Amino acid sequence: MTELKRTPLHALHTQLGAKMVPFAGYEMPVQYPLGVKKEHEHTRQQCGLFDVSHMGQILVSGDGVAEALETLIPADLVGLKVGQQRYGLFTGTEGGIIDDLMVVNAGDHFYLVVNAACKDQDIAHLRTNLGSTHQIDVLDRGLLALQGPQARDVMQRLCPAACDMTFMQHGRFSLAGHEVWISRSGYTGEDGFEISVAAEASQALAEALLAEPEVEAIGLGARDSLRLEAGLCLYGHDMDMTTTPVEASLIWAIGKPRRHGGERPAGFPGADIILHQVDAKDHSRKRVGLVGEGRAPVREGVTLVDESGQEIGQVTSGGFGPSVNKPVAMGYVERQWEAPGTTVFALVRGKSLPMTVTPMPFVEPGYYRG
Repeated sequence: MTELKRTPLHALHTQLGAKMVPFAGYEMPVQYPLGVKKEHEHTRQQCGLFDVSHMGQILVSGDGVAEALETLIPADLVGLKVGQQRYGLFTGTEGGIIDDLMVVNAGDHFYLVVNAACKDQDIAHLRTNLGSTHQIDVLDRGLLALQGPQARDVMQRLCPAACDMTFMQHGRFSLAGHEVWISRSGYTGEDGFEISVAAEASQALAEALLAEPEVEAIGLGARDSLRLEAGLCLYGHDMDMTTTPVEASLIWAIGKPRRHGGERPAGFPGADIILHQVDAKDHSRKRVGLVGEGRAPVREGVTLVDESGQEIGQVTSGGFGPSVNKPVAMGYVERQWEAPGTTVFALVRGKSLPMTVTPMPFVEPGYYRG
């Protein structure tokens, strides 16, 4: 059995009474004594602090780095300005999604944040394809996410310059005496900041943030329910190598210059398949949001059927949404069932529970756009 890795905040989690669980090869806090529901609500109402140091942080540098990364990612990276961040996808030759990631133009290099469960394969993917022409540096840094409507109030006291950024901007700052990289982004649907810091300074910075009256430590349990309400995909659940960006309702992650008729069409793995789906719209299934009735949550793996009991899809993420006070889920359905307002049925313990196809996100986003 492989020994679990630990983030630089492991000692702090145990000190705070966290319940630790295995996640993506790491020992991570799933919840604190406050409990998942209250942690979720606190983040929506005030501000939560998440340890996301298990994510992969990578620097890619060299001449023409934006063009090089575009050979692996269908986003518009050439058009990404310095200090801007963009959501991207590593695609495979068959059109599937290898991973999703954040990409920052940091000036003389690009800074990538990739999923913990995929980071080894992502690093290998970058080195295999770009390693002969570009430098790939894997960082050992802490990563904290300060999320919620009062995150700005906290940051205004500790690092006011970071509050000048808008959603998906990135900069280098001093925060509570520590040199940090901050992106105004997150995974909860709320305003917030993701803060990269030297590993050895991670605990001191986390303690400084937790000392602020609005801030509570939040675990993976609430992180999952928050991102589900925000309609955000989790890699390995809502998308994978068998799912194209178009099927996953992530067509917006394919930059317009990279599509047919654009300035730099195709040129990324699986482009023929993906761009054909963009143009012809002939894919057979689509990721949709689902809202249930009553209180019973509908979990990942549940089969979706039509009123005659014919299988039409499957739930990929699901639970009870504390902020919407209803069961919410996302999953894949055959195209004829994708229209908002359509009723489908989830098979749960022998019962057929009605669910309504609903646009995502399920909550109003709080992203700060200026």
